[in-house]
Amino acid sequence: MAIISSNINESDSSRPRKDLKIVNSQITRENKFNERNIANRPQSLNEFIGHEKLKASLRISIEASLFRKECLEHILFYGQPGLGKTTLSLLIANEMKTKCKITNASSIERPRDIVGLLLGLKENEILFIDEIHRLGKLTEEILYPAMEDFKLDLTVGANRGTRCRTINLSRFTLIGATTKLASISSPLRDRFGICHKINLYSTNDLQRIIHNFSRLINLKVDQEASFKLASCSRGVPRIALRLLKRARDYSQVINKSNYISLEIVEKALINQKIDNKGLDENDRKFMNFLCQNKGPIGLDSIAASLNEDSSMLEFIIEPYLIQIGYVARTPRGRILTPLGYSYINNFNF
Repeated sequence: MAIISSNINESDSSRPRKDLKIVNSQITRENKFNERNIANRPQSLNEFIGHEKLKASLRISIEASLFRKECLEHILFYGQPGLGKTTLSLLIANEMKTKCKITNASSIERPRDIVGLLLGLKENEILFIDEIHRLGKLTEEILYPAMEDFKLDLTVGANRGTRCRTINLSRFTLIGATTKLASISSPLRDRFGICHKINLYSTNDLQRIIHNFSRLINLKVDQEASFKLASCSRGVPRIALRLLKRARDYSQVINKSNYISLEIVEKALINQKIDNKGLDENDRKFMNFLCQNKGPIGLDSIAASLNEDSSMLEFIIEPYLIQIGYVARTPRGRILTPLGYSYINNFNF
């Protein structure tokens, strides 16, 4: 069976017949994959892998809210990108048996944007704002009474016609996610009743995530291969799944197979110039520059020498190198630690 769709008005008979479009009603392979992908995502906190203490704390808050038949307190999640802050927010909505509306702070350009979002919320619904530290000051001011008293205090009119108006809102839950907790103003941060940091994942948890996703995309991953991928993922599931896809590409092109072995993973990592520590070419360039120019070096000098943006070095490259103890920040600049010197001197790719 086929569906015929057309934008032709009945009164306009002069348009050629080529404007008609035949649409096949059968489900394509792409649609099947998207449906299966959505169906296999975690639907409850029990299916969410890792962070057992965090899940236990959230479960208590959720069950208490359901017992009181109230909306959940406002929640703030913070941590590195790719750790599942958005996924957790969707799972909370599923546990609360309500809807979750998702937006990004960068898309809320004017105060009236947040007003429209708040007015559109129904009782006990959840509003998730990603990168909430990017909200403008005026938008934050509107959120204060909305979060505390569930009302909007607006000023309408101009000059002598100016007047204040208060609009009552449905009781809702605001979930904010940020990668920069310190960038959120204290008045906004203090209005979140629940605040959780999402830490990096363990290697075992990343292995489970890799195996779950591999079954979704019809891959067979060897145990050693999954351990190798997990150990090179910097504790971030998003990186683990990205490396798994690159190994899949390599296996399907070179071996014409959906089987991922340790050998395939090692070759794929070499192809991506990623070593056993999860460091890539940009990380090694950063460390090589510090090694060749001994002594503390300012970030702007490093960025100019490497032809990179200083913010990219500061927020993308440096954090992991500092975390594993290869680079240190000092008042005079960045230095390479003894571990970093040892890595560079013994590096063999």
